[in-house]
Amino acid sequence: MGNRPDDLRALLDSVAAQEGDPVEVVVVGQGTPVTGVPDGVRTVDLPENVGIPAGRNVGIEAFGPGGTDVDVLLFLDDDGLLAHTDTAELVRQAFTADPRLGIISFRIADPETGATQRRHVPRLRASDPMRSSRVTTFLGGANAVRTKVFAEVGGLPDEFFYAHEETDLAWRALDADWMIDYRADMVLLHPTTAPSRHASYHFNVARNRVWLARRNLPAPLVPAYLGVWLLLTLARRPSVPALKAWCGGFRAGWTTPCGPRRPMRWRTVWRLTRLGRPPVV
Repeated sequence: MGNRPDDLRALLDSVAAQEGDPVEVVVVGQGTPVTGVPDGVRTVDLPENVGIPAGRNVGIEAFGPGGTDVDVLLFLDDDGLLAHTDTAELVRQAFTADPRLGIISFRIADPETGATQRRHVPRLRASDPMRSSRVTTFLGGANAVRTKVFAEVGGLPDEFFYAHEETDLAWRALDADWMIDYRADMVLLHPTTAPSRHASYHFNVARNRVWLARRNLPAPLVPAYLGVWLLLTLARRPSVPALKAWCGGFRAGWTTPCGPRRPMRWRTVWRLTRLGRPPVV
């Protein structure tokens, strides 16, 4: 969004320093012109902030329809920094070794402490962020996606704007028999932050979770999934303003269009369960 030029330049430098074949780069400006980037970096200037998933979809299309000019796309937050110079090569090796691997979620670590926040480990058993594993979702700001996934299941849901768009894509990918890995050795350095810093956080989280269920879950699991998350939200004892925003988002999730409904197969429900996260939590 044009407010972190130094961070963006550091990220681009870390991408340029990757070993192996050069990584093509596109920077998407959300309502602001992109300036000050190195030669060879392509830019796309959007007239307004269209949200995280829509902005990333624009970036995908910059590499041809559905990103088909390339085999793999990396998505990196502009205030992040690749910690090692072999990350791109590790990504290439991982996708080459496993033809059914569709998405890789990187480990996010604080640049000063090296710590990884629990919310940045995309599985329920998140106490050991150094353990790589198969997972059921991924981190939006630090990941790699095989472009065949987009060709098969579509892109990120534009209407989500922010929150849960990664899980929506992950569930569709898993339902199409792709796999997702969390890799602790692929590291993006990123300052520790709280997701609630976004003004619309509580509203979007609630609305999009309802949309996520309505779009992707078999009908019997929709009330189970949303009921569990309602109880978890109340157990966390949010502030009164946060709870009001959450309730408004929950209501909007039921009363506004969520996009096409394509419920996952029951075999996918079982796969999610075997991977450690049944789609009720």
